[in-house]
Amino acid sequence: MRWTRRLRLCVAGTVAASALSAAPGAARAAAPRDGRLTDLVDPFIGTANEGNTFPGAAVPFGMVQFSPDTGHSTGYDHGQDHIRGFSLVHLSGVGCRLGGDLPVLPTTGEVTRTDDAKYAAGFRHEHEAASPGYYQVALDSGIEAELTATARTGVQRYTFPATDKANVLLDAAQALHKGVSSEVEILDDRTVRTAVTGRGFCMDTLPYTVYTVTRFDRPFTAYGTWDGPTVTAGSSTGRGGAYVRFDTTKDRTVEATTSLSYVDARGAAGNLRAEGGRPFDAVRDAARRAWEDRLDDVRAQGGTPTLRRTFYSSLYRAFLAPNVGSDADGRYTGWDRRIHRARGFTYYQNWSLWDTYRTQAQLLALFAPRESRDMALSVLRIEEESGWLPKWGYGTVETNIMTGDPVTPFLTNAYQQGLLKGYEDRAYAALRKNADGVPPADSPAVGRDANPDYLTKGFAPYVKGHSPTKAGHSDYAFGASATLEYALSDAMLARMARDLGHREDAERYAARAQNYRRIFDPSTGFFRARDASGAFTGPADPARSEGFHEGTSWQYQWLVPQDLPGMVDLIGGARAANERLDAFFAYDRVLRDPVGTARDVWVNGPYAYYNADKYNLQNEPDLIAPYTYLSTGQPWKTTDVVHAALTLFTDTPTGITGNDDLGTMSAWNVLSSIGLFPVQPGYDTWGLSTPVFERVDLRLDRRYYPRGALTIRTPGTSDRDRYIQTVRANGVTYDRTYLTTGKLRTLGTLDFTVGPRPSRWGTGPEAAPPALK
Repeated sequence: MRWTRRLRLCVAGTVAASALSAAPGAARAAAPRDGRLTDLVDPFIGTANEGNTFPGAAVPFGMVQFSPDTGHSTGYDHGQDHIRGFSLVHLSGVGCRLGGDLPVLPTTGEVTRTDDAKYAAGFRHEHEAASPGYYQVALDSGIEAELTATARTGVQRYTFPATDKANVLLDAAQALHKGVSSEVEILDDRTVRTAVTGRGFCMDTLPYTVYTVTRFDRPFTAYGTWDGPTVTAGSSTGRGGAYVRFDTTKDRTVEATTSLSYVDARGAAGNLRAEGGRPFDAVRDAARRAWEDRLDDVRAQGGTPTLRRTFYSSLYRAFLAPNVGSDADGRYTGWDRRIHRARGFTYYQNWSLWDTYRTQAQLLALFAPRESRDMALSVLRIEEESGWLPKWGYGTVETNIMTGDPVTPFLTNAYQQGLLKGYEDRAYAALRKNADGVPPADSPAVGRDANPDYLTKGFAPYVKGHSPTKAGHSDYAFGASATLEYALSDAMLARMARDLGHREDAERYAARAQNYRRIFDPSTGFFRARDASGAFTGPADPARSEGFHEGTSWQYQWLVPQDLPGMVDLIGGARAANERLDAFFAYDRVLRDPVGTARDVWVNGPYAYYNADKYNLQNEPDLIAPYTYLSTGQPWKTTDVVHAALTLFTDTPTGITGNDDLGTMSAWNVLSSIGLFPVQPGYDTWGLSTPVFERVDLRLDRRYYPRGALTIRTPGTSDRDRYIQTVRANGVTYDRTYLTTGKLRTLGTLDFTVGPRPSRWGTGPEAAPPALK
């Protein structure tokens, strides 16, 4: 048995070492075997340069995301060389501390240190490997650690040196978030139970509690607990952590399964009964099969090996969140702090809506509609139980991070994609309440907190230095961008209202969707913040503007997907708009040097959002911007810019541009690579650009897409031959630059003919996506 593991470790190290020749310091996934798509996924992509991804084990949308923590604020940093523990909860690509609950670490010898920064184990990347559902590392201590997962459990296997003091430390008091309290209890000679209460994200939040039960595959020979720096051998209860000890002089392997619940200890025990009890290898194989089935919905042919690794790694990350929040028995903790039960659906949690409503929500609606429906129903449950729709929710609490009204396009997208059948009226009532009101003082939610001014003045005032009265951000501190986000949401809600027969509401929201005009300054030709009196405020230079969240007026100028024709008119017409777009993208440089422009002009650091007049893909408000050319009669420039931006995604640890934000950037990469992009988030419009693969076969759910499949063919697509000459939908010439979901449902084939020079395709007056009025 040990020889098998030595061989596996040697092979993993060889694979990682061979990958280092292409990317120094990076561990790697193996080359594909027998067509396995999981072998194309590299979980280490994005673990450097603040991509903030994690390399550990998870299944699609799993509650447990079991991964090493190295001391970075969000978990794992490829530039660090010590592991403090393997913890249960991570979110891919978040920008602030969150999760890291119950770090577990194997050690040998006496247990004398209780601070994970001091007992952390050294490691080297050449002794580290990861693939979907599996993580392995050989620690400098001589211990091999392996991780895998089910939806609600993390399974670990440790191979120790021959010793009678092989320990596993379970640290309940340390996490990535701010600790409030922790409890640990040794129940019997195989089982440890904990409860960890924490709070925080980018700012303080209400506390939340996670409960765990860890069951080992054999009895331990000794145990103890600690409180602070004091370790007490033989103690079965504590408030810091616990250690359990094994004799590995003969059998050097220890396996354990840790279950997680956000409800109570009974929930954790039930999850362990439902999903535990299997050997490590069986769980790892099941996790790989789950990922293989998920990735197999998108079969891409052509492209370089690097392009395929980058693509499938992005597709993998797009399926990591939101996360299962209900226990195996359906119970979950609602935002009202009470226990509820999900009947007939799975309850999900973790809502980075300001990010995901632009790309990832649409990707999931296309490739995971069953889960997407349950996710939308979960958001409705939050409103029913707490009184208000979420903005940025983690676990059982609202963080109020970011601004605007992202939940509206998230839910109207679900409606437009047909995911809310039977719940349309309930969803509309919740959205109407959110759009027209403000949560009361005793609610943790801030909602549209600038609504009192927005509804009377037509804009959200910018109040410099505004201090929110609740945890999180206030829209008053970012009045200009909040106005644009509110107007976008109003447009999407107007369409839903019209569909459902609420004509007066529809007219009212459609009128509010034009409020973007209220912050347009004709003297500068750009959007600009207004103060409470209505006067424009802040620097007139649009690259130095104030009142925009993570960006400048240059970057927010195209965030009017509901009415790009109106925005183009404000600028001065299509010619003026194209000149401004060309300046924004440094288009002349893009043509000469797409890679250099992307690296040196567009992106100047992982958090370089402000004081810029150029496109920045890592900035969410810019995600749709390249597709603006579809509305200005120059669709070939969309392809030029998109293909240059795609070069920012690579198969190295630095291969994501900025935070991945729960799959937002990864979803942008996937959708842009296959040539279908949601250009009107919250509606059902998909913009077209040149795919980077010669053929992509999409397997679709027949309940939503009756044909069950769509094949996208682009023979000969390349860096040279990238311009669309013709498009044929089901063999019929198609001249528009967009598709609706309704049209997609009728398609079996979408064929692009490409060439080395721009053509007249998509340049006609009826080709552009229409304004939503």
